[in-house]
Amino acid sequence: MTSESSPRFTFRQRLVLAVAPRLVWALLWLVGHTWRFEAIVEEGALPFPRGEGIGPDIFCFWHQCVLPCTFYYRRCGATIIVSQSFDGELIARILELFGFHTTRGSSSRGAREGLMGLKRVLEDGGTAIFTADGPRGPIYRTKMGPIKLAHITGARIGAFHLEPERAWTMHSWDHFLVPKPFTRIVVSWARWTTVPADLATDLSASQFEQKREELNAAIERARLRALAHFGKSNV
Repeated sequence: MTSESSPRFTFRQRLVLAVAPRLVWALLWLVGHTWRFEAIVEEGALPFPRGEGIGPDIFCFWHQCVLPCTFYYRRCGATIIVSQSFDGELIARILELFGFHTTRGSSSRGAREGLMGLKRVLEDGGTAIFTADGPRGPIYRTKMGPIKLAHITGARIGAFHLEPERAWTMHSWDHFLVPKPFTRIVVSWARWTTVPADLATDLSASQFEQKREELNAAIERARLRALAHFGKSNV
């Protein structure tokens, strides 16, 4: 839920929250319709379909491809965890205009509340999404949140990456990608990461870390396959 009159924000911030999301939505809607998407799928992977009725699974991608992901999966009804900061509130309002749901929390603030929110979503048959490297990075290193959520729910974790053929790359921690108009964008899928049923109630710290590394490797495989698809090198 959002509130433009929330005392958490200054008058200037509330003004930005009232105006900026619809401007961003309109611009992304216009430019997004010029993008051309294609999918590549690793053997054993199952793509997250575009549309309603996806089901109780977890999906993860890197923070840098938020823009093409937001447009490509618009109206899917999935729930994404968003930080409790002003930036998080701004992002949440934009995502909600594209048909996503949001729950609040991050690796630094409200982590438990965010995970419990996603747990309820999965229990109700919905879909949960993470930007796996969190709101602040480090880049290409997944946090433990998706693994913990899979542990307590038994849900599978899908890994994917969206790579534009032509994009502006921001000078930010995540090398944020802004796809150029009329570019091609590849949607690259890697195999599922699962928590074995016999470990579901008693994972050790080392087993959690092993699963985190497995998920990290899956998202990276998706990214590197996407780069190779366009003949790009890893930088």
